[in-house]
Amino acid sequence: MRLELNQNEGNLGFQIAPMIDVVFVIMLFFMVMAGAVKVENELNTQLPGTAETSNSTDFVDEQIITISDTGEISLNDEPFDSATSKELPQLKGTLMRLKQNADAAKTPAVVTIVSDTQAKYSRTIDVLDALAVAKIDNVTFTVAEEE
Repeated sequence: MRLELNQNEGNLGFQIAPMIDVVFVIMLFFMVMAGAVKVENELNTQLPGTAETSNSTDFVDEQIITISDTGEISLNDEPFDSATSKELPQLKGTLMRLKQNADAAKTPAVVTIVSDTQAKYSRTIDVLDALAVAKIDNVTFTVAEEE
């Protein structure tokens, strides 16, 4: 027995039923996943705002050490020691008290060294030695502006 195939039977054309099945499966997937997404206002998030404190908060107070071209050193425009003093005992004592007060207040001791462009580097090292004795490590450097 012989089977005869008609050439028109092999070409069924565009099948719409499987395409509709695929679309329904994709639509079902998105409908299920949409229920699992949390809305933003349901999330437990708190935005930063103002915090109320029981006592006042002090801000960091910057101390400025100025080194002139003659070697004179001043802390907050108050002169300390002589221009020839290498040990700087007055400055060391003041910086140690500053560090103790900052530690007691639990705030960092911040010092900025403003050096004249003609000041000797050895004088800046003397000031850094005094800061090291006082254990102050928040130090910034800048150069005095020319007038």
